[in-house]
Amino acid sequence: MAAKKSVVSEAQEIQLAIELIQLGARLQLLESEVSLSRERLLKLYKELKGVSPPKGMLPFSTDWFLTWQPNIHSSLFINIHGFLVTHAGATGVEAVMKAYKLYLEQMPPEPGEEPLLSLTRAWTLVRFFSSRMLETAPCTKCQGKYVVNAMDLNGSYVCGLCHMPSRAGKTKKIREVEVLAA
Repeated sequence: MAAKKSVVSEAQEIQLAIELIQLGARLQLLESEVSLSRERLLKLYKELKGVSPPKGMLPFSTDWFLTWQPNIHSSLFINIHGFLVTHAGATGVEAVMKAYKLYLEQMPPEPGEEPLLSLTRAWTLVRFFSSRMLETAPCTKCQGKYVVNAMDLNGSYVCGLCHMPSRAGKTKKIREVEVLAA
């Protein structure tokens, strides 16, 4: 009987790994959330993506989440995540995955482009919230809740939508289009 439970558990772990890989999880995230061996995860990743997983360290700084455009995306994700945890009973990596899928529905990437907020960054964001390095603060103008550094004084916080930086949205791609249109 115990052997059957182990098989079901392994099948569930494989299914979880497949879903995470399809959502764009990096190998370090997989190793942290799935109990399969590194070799098994590598093989599964290559099988699904057709290439080896990207190398390199995971994001380890809170700074990225606080810059203008990433802050808007991160804030949307963390508010969805918080709602699912509070009202839908979602927990752990399942809550991250559900929130990320809902985030992608609201902020779908352009065809051929990657989402601004990757699953790995979303997972890291939740970890930063769990460790109380980041939190949300309401904007004093629109009352939306935005990701902020927990150590900053945020009593008079104004979000990046109510007070846009002067170069907000001026990506190289947009500037090139504007030059061609002129």
